[in-house]
Amino acid sequence: MGRLVVISNRTANLGKNTQIGGLAVGIVDALKAQGGLWAGWDGSVVGAEETATTKIQTHGNVTSLTAPLTTEEHEKYYLGFANKVLWPAFHYRLDLMDYRMEFVDCYSATNAKFAEMVSPHLRDDDVIWVHDYHLIPMAAELRKRGHKNRIGFFLHIPFPSADIFSAVPRHEWLRYCLLQFDLIGFQTINDVHNFHRYLKEHSDAAIISPELVRVNDRTIHIGHFPIGIDVKQFAKVSARTDDTIELERMRRTVLKRFQVISADRLDYSKGLPHRMKAFRKFLEICPEYQGHADYLQIASPSREDVTAYSDIKAELEQLAGAVNGRFADFNWAPVQYINRNIPREKLAPLFRASLIGLVTPLRDGMNLVAKEYIAAQDNKDPGILILSKFAGAAEELSEALIVNPYDISEVAHALKTAVTMPLEERQLRHRKLLKRVIDRDAQWWQREYLHALQHGDHHSANERVA
Repeated sequence: MGRLVVISNRTANLGKNTQIGGLAVGIVDALKAQGGLWAGWDGSVVGAEETATTKIQTHGNVTSLTAPLTTEEHEKYYLGFANKVLWPAFHYRLDLMDYRMEFVDCYSATNAKFAEMVSPHLRDDDVIWVHDYHLIPMAAELRKRGHKNRIGFFLHIPFPSADIFSAVPRHEWLRYCLLQFDLIGFQTINDVHNFHRYLKEHSDAAIISPELVRVNDRTIHIGHFPIGIDVKQFAKVSARTDDTIELERMRRTVLKRFQVISADRLDYSKGLPHRMKAFRKFLEICPEYQGHADYLQIASPSREDVTAYSDIKAELEQLAGAVNGRFADFNWAPVQYINRNIPREKLAPLFRASLIGLVTPLRDGMNLVAKEYIAAQDNKDPGILILSKFAGAAEELSEALIVNPYDISEVAHALKTAVTMPLEERQLRHRKLLKRVIDRDAQWWQREYLHALQHGDHHSANERVA
């Protein structure tokens, strides 16, 4: 078995002993198990006149290969085609798509640049795993350079309906690039169905089976692989005592208060204003909880150079002020809004201390916050997860309160249901949810995907779990 080569837009710092998220946990474990190479952008941006130096660092049996982006690449490849065209389109927001020819040209050229960086370091028996919408052309670029390795692609965000994807300029080229991979992995069954329908309506690809597509003389495997988290690590962090959080928990107990928590990147796909409006509606229909319900909205900054993000930030700040202005009392403000990054070691105990986890994106590939909230709970007195039916996690987490995030009244009534739910029902729901999150953790995800990539005999995730 050859090395594993991972290519992603960003890489983790393998030299730092820090806690890392779900994607990186699975990848790092796989790289250390097989030995390998992790290549991508180093996070820095340099001017055109500066030398874009490739950095090579080795940590044990894993090598990282990184390079900066130029200012033009950052503007046109990353902020441009990736995040002003693909991101909004794949999240069903064609109205926010800003397509320009120079964006797609730079997107193609930057992928070629990364392929050129990786190519000399590849061995014939390497297995290559490419991640996410930034790097759709990567297999095509590597094939141009003569590499016949098995190359897999995993899409972390949703794959949209056939109508939406066909509205993306250059979708035929993107389809060609996707079909240069040996395995295309999606988060959900729905994503797989969307891709199948697109191929049927917009290509001459032959759908041999739900897992196999034939194009010319090539067979491409397709599957869904729901990503997970490091459950034990997150549960361990959540159980640590924090004086500030413990004091707040005691204060709530004395005052008979409870907390609703939301924690997401500041992104229009997350439905953050809808959540705040739903909490406001909850206070209206359940006035008995005024003075007792606290809503903590953590919205970490995200792509602040894109206009749509500054707009949603302003809307959230206005909403938080309006709700507090209407309902607050001398010793109680219903909304606490935080627009900065909160470390995981702080976030996990906050999840544990919150009676309700409100995770209601308008569209999401998976949403690991939902799984983290479940992992953080106290088994004896667990909280309740309210989850959008448009989050990929809803396919797995059916014991959560599943809602339509666009229906403000429905989400408000789900908040009421959660507040009044008996302890026994909360415990039963949590046991089932926790088992599923444990069964499909980050390590399961990478094992399932790499087994399918290396052996080409992927069965559905449901079959393999069963």
